Amino acid sequence: MGSVARVIVDVSLPHLDRLFDYSIPDAMSSQVVVGSRVRVRFSGRLVNAFVVDVTDTSEHRLQPIQRVTTDYAVLTPDVLELCRAVADRYAGSLSDVVRAAVPPRHARAETSVMASETEPVDLAGLAESSPLSTWSDYAGGESLLRRMADGERGLRTVLTCAPGAASDPAGDWPSLLADVTAVSAAHGGVILVVPDARDLARVDVALASALGADAYAVLSADLGPQRRYAQFLRILTGRVRVVLGTRAAVFAPVVDPALLIIWDDGDESFAEPHAPGWHAREVLALRSHISGAALLVGGYTRSVEAQAWVASGWAAALSPTRDVIRRVAPRVIADSPADSAARIPRRAYESARDALSDGPVLIQVARRGYVPTLACQQCRMLAACPACGGPLALGSDAAVPTCRWCSTRVVPWRCRSCGSDRLRALAVGSGRTAEELGRAFPGIPVITSTADRSIATMGPEPALVVATTGTEPWAEGGYAAVVILDAGVQVSRVALRAGEETARRWFTAAALARSGAPVVITADAGHPIVQALIRWDPAWLASRELEERRELRLPPIVRSATITGDPAVLEGVAAGLPSQARVIGPLPAVDGEHTRLLITIDRRHGPDLTQALHAMMAVRSARKDPDRLQVTVDPPDWGGD
Repeated sequence: MGSVARVIVDVSLPHLDRLFDYSIPDAMSSQVVVGSRVRVRFSGRLVNAFVVDVTDTSEHRLQPIQRVTTDYAVLTPDVLELCRAVADRYAGSLSDVVRAAVPPRHARAETSVMASETEPVDLAGLAESSPLSTWSDYAGGESLLRRMADGERGLRTVLTCAPGAASDPAGDWPSLLADVTAVSAAHGGVILVVPDARDLARVDVALASALGADAYAVLSADLGPQRRYAQFLRILTGRVRVVLGTRAAVFAPVVDPALLIIWDDGDESFAEPHAPGWHAREVLALRSHISGAALLVGGYTRSVEAQAWVASGWAAALSPTRDVIRRVAPRVIADSPADSAARIPRRAYESARDALSDGPVLIQVARRGYVPTLACQQCRMLAACPACGGPLALGSDAAVPTCRWCSTRVVPWRCRSCGSDRLRALAVGSGRTAEELGRAFPGIPVITSTADRSIATMGPEPALVVATTGTEPWAEGGYAAVVILDAGVQVSRVALRAGEETARRWFTAAALARSGAPVVITADAGHPIVQALIRWDPAWLASRELEERRELRLPPIVRSATITGDPAVLEGVAAGLPSQARVIGPLPAVDGEHTRLLITIDRRHGPDLTQALHAMMAVRSARKDPDRLQVTVDPPDWGGD
């Protein structure tokens, strides 16, 4: 055993993104191992660190390690290599990525798991017993499962799932993913990543049925520190080789990964909000490249990034056959509100009324709240708070106008433009919609699902379910009808991913309908997203979006980055970037106080851009420049608000 430990210190400063040497006291020589977590003195204070190498000599005068936090490796070589690749790709610090990959230690969880003599679950026989019938609904599906059952590595697939999520096995995506997990788990580890707790619960049930409740671990921040660390240790010690989790589970230390799965990769929750801002889809792609594991990207729609992989040949497309689509797809009806003065057009009302005799009806709305936006009745100017300038809203029919930013009650209110004291609703939220439907359908239960009060599942009984986008409950047997309101609000958004995100929301809601059930959307039938929905052809829509991005040289055709800061600081930034980079700006930032540079570069020069950005931030960090710059590489919505 060597006497010098090379460590990663848990410090985020870019100029300290390197290894540091510390001496190993004799009393700790048997405890310090590669991958263990220790405490060291750094810049006058104690910080956490991870040991990445143990050697005999160092060129420096060394301080000793202060304490060994874990005498076992929590940072495996494979995960360390992945973390380094992610940090390099996103111009970030290795310590920031490792912090997301390794959860904080919990002593009680450590004691219970490490003292346990539980044997690893044997999944060797699952490849032969797993059914292929459901995958036969997909062109090439049976072939894919057989190749995985044979242990073939390096397969990369983009799965476009059939609709009928609750009424037909072809659209039962949790069972589809559980089947392919069972096949691959016989040959190595499997990581299955989903957007949120709602999807996690559904896949949890499917995996328990396919593998057994003790055959996999669940990694999610919602578990709490103790349970999360206990699950992490089950994976680390090889007791389980299948992992189900949310965003950070992409770094799970599974032994010999054979398959990596991500469901609904376009969901915004997969973008890490903290530096360096990695995306779960890209991390799994990197891990697939490094380890040789198969990669499966699934969803009801395709992200533009996944379509780019298919177009380049890096991944193969897997879609349901047209016969299956005709069997399971809902009947989509476009009913533009321009043809009616009512917010809920007549055809949507009639479809909901007729379907309520057979089961629940889903009403998707764009906004939560009662009346989230108000305007002057006379001049149509947006009603603003006199205290802070924020938008005014109503919390109920009898409520007074209240600022959404500072909560100031504005009574009386007068328009700053024309002096009128009359208000009109500029937008209607889920609360007002539920109230209107309750009056229109007396005796029918009205259930509301929003981000702050989400409902996961519904029974088959008749009910009106008003849900904001992304919170639609799964209904047993499927919805008898689906109505998508506020379509104009969603398609009018100005952002790079506005169309892609709108399609994802609409397809996801429509997929919850029963086979052949009406799906009424309040949009023009000629809109490309509506056309794709009517034909149930998300691949065509993704290909169309990709070609538009190609013509305009927009991500993901090119690598991108944004730099945000004070205008004076940004003046000299462009000079340090690669010559191949295209710089747009400076432009006003969202906060109105700073400015922003938009940067694109050809994908083959992407590493040059990230290296230059990291070097720039390291120099500024070492100089202790007071003016802060925010660097984001490949942001989810480059150039948008």
